Amino acid sequence: MVKIGIVEDDRLLQEALDILLRKEGYEVLHAFTCQDGMDLLKEHPDILLLDINLPDGLGFQVCDAAKQIPVIFLTARDDEVDMLQAYDSGCEDYVVKPFSTEVLKKKIQVVLKRNAVTLDIFRHETLTIDYKKKQVIQANQLIRLTAKEYQLLEYLTRNAGQVVSKEAILHRVWDLEGSFVGENTVSVTINRLKKKIEPTEREMNYIKNIFGMGYVFGE
Repeated sequence: MVKIGIVEDDRLLQEALDILLRKEGYEVLHAFTCQDGMDLLKEHPDILLLDINLPDGLGFQVCDAAKQIPVIFLTARDDEVDMLQAYDSGCEDYVVKPFSTEVLKKKIQVVLKRNAVTLDIFRHETLTIDYKKKQVIQANQLIRLTAKEYQLLEYLTRNAGQVVSKEAILHRVWDLEGSFVGENTVSVTINRLKKKIEPTEREMNYIKNIFGMGYVFGE
């Protein structure tokens, strides 16, 4: 599982980022000071989200020590001098607060891809998907899916939070085999999948139908 380290003294922001990133299937490590950040590096995170202003110093020194660990600065400091120093210390990107969470997620994906880090585990609520083993677990129970159900679920979860059209699903899940199917096949497979993976006791809808547009996994 991809590990993301957060070095940030704002505990509310830490909590918000923790929720956001765990929903995306990442493991999250926390640090609140420069010294905590130095210690966190020993856990070998795959990427570091780093503030500049920290209680015991500046985040630049943590970035300098990160060496091969890619760093994205998250900071309220928008001066050009700070940005230049951040890039000189070896960061991959520089994001000024307040920021869009969707943009941050995309920047993280780009940095991970650039550094050849892949996401093998996805978690959402009580659902866990191991992409490498192609296993789906709901509330600690192994769920048996057909090949198409699994391919559909993987496609939706790898694009969690984004609406994907029926046409895109048909192309990605069915057209790879050169077979022709109708749009109704997508709806039927979606319904079968929902019955298998969504917890009925809480009536939670992991997969939502966005009328006239397609489907989205999660919010």
